[in-house]
Amino acid sequence: MSADSNSSSQETPNPAVDGSELIRFDKVTKRFGSNTVLDNLDFSVNSGKHVTLIGPSGSGKTTILRLLMTLMKPDGGTIKVNGEYLTHEVKDGKLVPAGEKHIREIRKNIGMVFQQFNLFPNMKVLRNITEAPISVLGLSKDEAEERARELLDMVGLGDRADAYPTQLSGGQQQRVAIARALAMRPQVLLLDEVTSALDPELVAGVLDVLRDIARSTDITMLCVTHEMNFARDISDQVLMFDSGRIIESGSPDKIFSEPEHDRTREFLNAVL
Repeated sequence: MSADSNSSSQETPNPAVDGSELIRFDKVTKRFGSNTVLDNLDFSVNSGKHVTLIGPSGSGKTTILRLLMTLMKPDGGTIKVNGEYLTHEVKDGKLVPAGEKHIREIRKNIGMVFQQFNLFPNMKVLRNITEAPISVLGLSKDEAEERARELLDMVGLGDRADAYPTQLSGGQQQRVAIARALAMRPQVLLLDEVTSALDPELVAGVLDVLRDIARSTDITMLCVTHEMNFARDISDQVLMFDSGRIIESGSPDKIFSEPEHDRTREFLNAVL
């Protein structure tokens, strides 16, 4: 999908998942004051893969997701999504900061589920899910509602379309937020500690929904979580972060059973 796709083409299926590179961070640096959160970070995610970022708080994991959602911009380096620069564009042969129109177009391919559910409290569940597909993708109300009801069925909330968010439990609100992200038909789904704000008894239901999505769709997933069993279940690759750098990368079996780095072993001993 090129950066100049128009809204009418957005409802066509996403490009086939062929394992090609979908996300690329190239020497990305992000600072907050004197604190360097990401330090010349290089990494990539291939289409259709489920990649989980683990590591201590403050190691830069959530910053990666927020950069991809353009909630913040890198201080150095570049990010590409589907071969297109995210916060830069080429003009007159030079790489320059991208305009808002370019950024919006690339960001259409990315959906995110946050720690806090961020639902619109004044809108019923159905409208929470249909609002963006109608206003951003240009879907008709009927198309958007049909898609929303399918997604509500998928997350086990088919009977709650007319409820307001305040009438739902935290776990139900998070499942609506997952449906809302998927309604935009993103190529990549970002998951930022999606169970951390939930009561413990509600966590399993949300993780089960995400496991089903991982198994039954070809969506690319980039996940930040402290739920290590979940990470082991869904991941193709696990990246261990510390101080803004990837210090170890491998399959779930390798990282969780035979980590090579002392810092990885320390972290897993603390959280498992």
